[in-house]
Amino acid sequence: MFTTGQLIFGILFFIAFVIAVGYQYRKDLKIHKVYYKGTIWVLIAFIGFIGMIAAVKFLLM
Repeated sequence: MFTTGQLIFGILFFIAFVIAVGYQYRKDLKIHKVYYKGTIWVLIAFIGFIGMIAAVKFLLM
C-alpha cells in the first residue's frame, strides 16, 4: 500500500512532530498555568455531555 520511502518519511515526520509539540508545550507551561486555569472543568463537562448523549441514545434504542 505504501512504499518503503513513504513509511520511513511518515515515521520520521511523526517523531519530529511529537518532539516539536513536546518542546513547545514545555516552553509554554508557565503561561498555560496562568491563563488556562480551570479548563479541566470544561473538559469534564464536555465528556459528561457526550456520555449523557450516548446514554440517552443507548436507552432509547
